[in-house]
Amino acid sequence: MLQSASDKRKRIATTLAFISIPLSGFVTDIYLPSFPAMAKGLHAEESAIQLTLTCFFISYGISQLLVGSLLDSIGRFKPAMWALGALIVTSLLIGMTNNVHLICLLRVLQGIAVAFVVISKRAFFVDMYSGDKLKNYLSYFTIIWSCGPIVAPFLGGYLQQYFHWQANFYFLAIYAGLMLIFELIYSGETIALRKRFDLARIKADYTMALGNLSFVMGIVILGLAYSVVLVFNIGGPFVIENTFHFSAIVTGYCTLILGFSWMIGGIIGKRLIHVNFVRKITVASTTQLLLIILLLGVGYVAPQLWCFMIFAFIIHICSGFLYNVHFTDTMLFFPQHAAMASGLLGGLVYVITSLSSFVLAKTGRMTTHQDMALRYLLLSGVLSAVVWLAVSRRKAALLKTAVAV
Repeated sequence: MLQSASDKRKRIATTLAFISIPLSGFVTDIYLPSFPAMAKGLHAEESAIQLTLTCFFISYGISQLLVGSLLDSIGRFKPAMWALGALIVTSLLIGMTNNVHLICLLRVLQGIAVAFVVISKRAFFVDMYSGDKLKNYLSYFTIIWSCGPIVAPFLGGYLQQYFHWQANFYFLAIYAGLMLIFELIYSGETIALRKRFDLARIKADYTMALGNLSFVMGIVILGLAYSVVLVFNIGGPFVIENTFHFSAIVTGYCTLILGFSWMIGGIIGKRLIHVNFVRKITVASTTQLLLIILLLGVGYVAPQLWCFMIFAFIIHICSGFLYNVHFTDTMLFFPQHAAMASGLLGGLVYVITSLSSFVLAKTGRMTTHQDMALRYLLLSGVLSAVVWLAVSRRKAALLKTAVAV
């Protein structure tokens, strides 16, 4: 048991757990600058390449719904190690094939593998820490996770420019391989008391969690906040490289910049952790919606990439802020069911995200920055509506409590 290990080993294991947090971002984003090259090299439609991303989202999301309770029963460590091995193999196979349908299948398997790794590492912190220390660690999650969207496409742009799109997946195999080696050396099992795998109990736990409307609405807001960011991930490479005629490296730099904006939003959320919850989420969602409306108008006057990026930067800050604030708040609902809550949260967030990516891919090609602005408006509008409902519910609950007192 890792709880009985030396302080030095615990620190190293905690560091490794933090390093694993950006894994899903790397698996998602590293090959985004290669979308146009993949479409050309595989002789596939743009929507088929985008579908490889959707397949990962759906698989990753649904898997998390099931993996959480399973890890509460069988433990965290060994399943995560087998999952890292599966990620290595699937990444190598993707790099060796030219069949887009096989790539979609392998991305489904990668979604399952990453779900095991990420959920086990989220639960790691709840297993190992408590109180203010746990809350402090959780508030770092979205900031550290954003390293994936920041670094991955930036690196992917150079891998695409100087090698080929397959190099992205070879890098993922190396990343997972190094993680596997260090985990085997320094980490270990963290769950103190395993729960018997009981379908009736699992059903009761899930019913309890999904019956908590505040928990569910927090998850919906998380999914929509990330879906807003997804607009650029799906449409940006094609608009930058096919419409503005820049290289994959420029796509990488643009994604790098917007990754930083997500991180900045997370940092602001952590800094304002003690500010009134209702006030800060209302201001953030309203600011984002107004900026998108303004972007639509300005886009007709200044149809330039730099102008679009200025607006997108602030829009993504708002999403990163909303995600950080709600992630910390939502993860603390059921500490006694850490993996289950983590799985539900992560799973439903990615189910929402996968549905959003499917809608974005099927609502027509995004060939101009205005096409992306319209998608921003659609998702941000829905996000603002859900935030408004959540705020109204919180205010009603506070008023009811005040009257009762």
